[in-house]
Amino acid sequence: MSQDAVPVRRALLSVSDKSGLIELATALGSRGVELISTGGTAAAIRDAGLAVRDVSAVTDFPEMLDGRVKTLHPKVHGGLLALRDDAGHRASMEEYGIEPIDLLVVNLYPFEATVAGGGDYAACVENIDIGGPAMLRAAAKNHGFVTVVTDVEDYAAVLAEMDANDGATTLAFRQGQALKAYGRTAAYDAAVSGWMAEALEVGFPGRHSFSGTLVQDLRYGENPHQSAAFYRDGSARPGVATARQLQGKALSYNNINDTDAAVELVAEFAPEDGPACAIIKHANPCGVARGGNLLEAYRAAFDCDRTSAFGGIVALNGTLDVETAEAISAIFTEVVVAPDVTPEAAAVFSAKKNLRLLVTGGLPNPEMGGRVLRQVAGGFLVQDRDRGRIAAPDLKVVTRRAPDAVQIADLLFAWKVAKHVKSNAIVYAKDGRTVGIGAGQMSRVDSTRIAARKAQDMAEACGLAEVPTIGSVVASDAFFPFADGLLTAAAAGVTAVIQPGGSVRDDEVIAAADEAGIAMVFTGMRHFRH
Repeated sequence: MSQDAVPVRRALLSVSDKSGLIELATALGSRGVELISTGGTAAAIRDAGLAVRDVSAVTDFPEMLDGRVKTLHPKVHGGLLALRDDAGHRASMEEYGIEPIDLLVVNLYPFEATVAGGGDYAACVENIDIGGPAMLRAAAKNHGFVTVVTDVEDYAAVLAEMDANDGATTLAFRQGQALKAYGRTAAYDAAVSGWMAEALEVGFPGRHSFSGTLVQDLRYGENPHQSAAFYRDGSARPGVATARQLQGKALSYNNINDTDAAVELVAEFAPEDGPACAIIKHANPCGVARGGNLLEAYRAAFDCDRTSAFGGIVALNGTLDVETAEAISAIFTEVVVAPDVTPEAAAVFSAKKNLRLLVTGGLPNPEMGGRVLRQVAGGFLVQDRDRGRIAAPDLKVVTRRAPDAVQIADLLFAWKVAKHVKSNAIVYAKDGRTVGIGAGQMSRVDSTRIAARKAQDMAEACGLAEVPTIGSVVASDAFFPFADGLLTAAAAGVTAVIQPGGSVRDDEVIAAADEAGIAMVFTGMRHFRH
């Protein structure tokens, strides 16, 4: 037995989630551990034919106030907090009849589940646990002597630890469990404060907390010298955090980041409005398209930038079918993600051992609220998710020529894509597909030129007789500060432009559009993405 091992002779069990409870209680009882418990937990243990003492028998005080007060008592917290090697503590325990508690097993009231299930204000408040977090924090603080367990998945681990140490636990094990306990109470408090801020319509409270649950350790971060991990925030928003991986190597940091960008972009196109595909590279789209079916959409997206699509992320807004899977498998692809996949399509990828295939079960709602955060030196930025959307009635025609119905459809398509391109963003589109994308440049005119050049490269690669920007439309995520960007697009052959407007030189840009015979609409909304 380790020198720092502490025998487990008495355990207090008080759990909301009773999964595995009887098995744990049986195992502890068979190892000679005295069981103490509360309310429904004690009843469940007793109904299983196991010996258990009620907390009220330990404290000589009844549970009261509908169970709100039961463990908040010196005989409970003294048993958890007392330092066994302190003579003064031992004397106080003897004087007041406080028995040491060596193992605490607690999981908390289902507050998060109540909120997720749409519980009203009163129900959510009632499911805020008080005694549970207090005991967890007490046991975790005194981990020199007390083992704390807050996760059902750790039941087997604590039993294995006791078996390996003649019924005791080691300090290293107790330290690890204390860390988990503090992580749980911190996440619980973050959930409560976040819910309350939302319920009281306090947009940005004076103190803001965020929490997550570890999904996996990653081999490394953006680069091999950076360590990294992936956490889930517990929201119900479908996406990479909730997806099932059907095959392929473990996702990397960059895979996860790029796949998230791909899913969020393709979700702009509702499945009921028709198939769509987005191909992402380094968190920027290199091709997006709609089609009569997913195969058409994929091929059109691929033809926007065949070179960049190599080693990219392919996201689809519908069930992946075998024909589309066969087309995708023709080139090296890092990740394919879709709401669902047919068995035949999955079988196509089975020969591609390194390809990651993810099924999300749905698409995130682009109009769903939520917050986005980014760390900066000494703090972090928090903002609402970009839920801005524009429909045809929202467009303001500012040129002599108005766009026709076909152009409006392409303008709105390009606008949705531009929202997901790193600023400065320029997107050329034609017939429901991107034909040139310029991303992340310091100058908007440079993005316009790069996108046009990519369209020329596409024409050569696909053997087209004409550069596809001729007759296309163009979207700019923010206003054109000068007419040069618009004139570059005009030279590429665009017939219509969508942009936010709002520049001090709007009149100059509008005049240039009129001079070139181009239709232009203002959205009054920009989509910076940094």
